[in-house]
Amino acid sequence: MSNLKIAMAASASALAAERARLEVAVSNLANAESTRGPSGEPYRRRDVVLETSPFDALLPASAPAGVRVAAVVEDQAAFRRRYEPSHPDADGEGYVALPNVNPAEEMVDMMSASRAYQANLAAINLIRDVVQRALELGK
Repeated sequence: MSNLKIAMAASASALAAERARLEVAVSNLANAESTRGPSGEPYRRRDVVLETSPFDALLPASAPAGVRVAAVVEDQAAFRRRYEPSHPDADGEGYVALPNVNPAEEMVDMMSASRAYQANLAAINLIRDVVQRALELGK
């Protein structure tokens, strides 16, 4: 596999991983106030676990590797509690269990994933430009 093709594949795999991070952050934000899910509990924040992904077993260990989503895991942190005795999901003391989602943290995750996506897109465009210029030199 040529070096440019490996670099392009690494950036392409990162685009998919960053898209997954964005989708999970958006889902977390959308459910930040969901007090009841299919299990009867509030929504649990989800997080993406990434891992390196080799392109080819024949390449040396020092060759660039891509990235892939290893798992999407639920955050086991305690639910937030808010005193709201009139809410249908309030307990006997008047407290409602809310998802363990911090909107500010999710926005930071979204910005980070967006910037990483843009950086990898710029890398792909740079590789494409290098290949195009090399082809023009060969004419």
